[in-house]
Amino acid sequence: MDACVDAEQPPVDRFDREAPDRSAEHRRDGAYAVRLGLADVSSIGTAVAERIIAERDARGPYRDMADVSRRAGLDAEQLEALAAAGAFSGFGLERREALWLAGEAAQDREEYLAGSVVVVQPPLLPMLSDAEQVVYDLWATGISPDDHPIRHIREQLDERGAIRIDRLRQAESGRRIEVGGVVTHRQRPATASGITFMNVEDESGTLNVIAGVGVWNRYRRVAREAPAMIVRGILERSPEGVVNLVADRFERLTVSAPSRSRDFR
Repeated sequence: MDACVDAEQPPVDRFDREAPDRSAEHRRDGAYAVRLGLADVSSIGTAVAERIIAERDARGPYRDMADVSRRAGLDAEQLEALAAAGAFSGFGLERREALWLAGEAAQDREEYLAGSVVVVQPPLLPMLSDAEQVVYDLWATGISPDDHPIRHIREQLDERGAIRIDRLRQAESGRRIEVGGVVTHRQRPATASGITFMNVEDESGTLNVIAGVGVWNRYRRVAREAPAMIVRGILERSPEGVVNLVADRFERLTVSAPSRSRDFR
């Protein structure tokens, strides 16, 4: 809504959990963007990112991928990670095209005469599908800002009756349900008497999952190792609207994009 970027905003009413969720209709960012830093790209890190920036500031903008390789001293693995993350889109290179060129660009070094490396013109490569885009994002940076891997298997989850997480606010408390998602956290506090707390995320939100000692031991391999899973259990919703799922079964879920959870920290 245009009014979302007005400097003067009306008072915020008391939060009503039963009201429709209209979040998607609003902008809260004033049309600004959040940029992911180079240091967060796989195989780059802080030192290499600082070297890339320092070289650009000292000698001017980079002209192309080979220029980045030559001046910043990047190897093929680092160039491929940057390509998968979309870092070379400013040179007019789509991710798949940039990945194709990364190996040849890595051969352009300061000790060689500039422009002496023979580059083969890449073929006309198809655009990445939405599912492939998620794979590239998660491999290169660990996050996917525009999409979610579960969205691409939603039809499969719907067929077996798994409920999307944002719809649990209307589901009956005390009912046995299934949800599918990627695991973002696993925690077992010392004071929890062996109970494990997990967070499962799909394309619509995050759900707290509570696993008792018995169900954890029974499904230990899946519960502890699976990056994505279908969880069955009893839905609990407090009067304040806090939603938990008390698990009684875990099942491994296959998704196209790799994911990694933060476990027991």
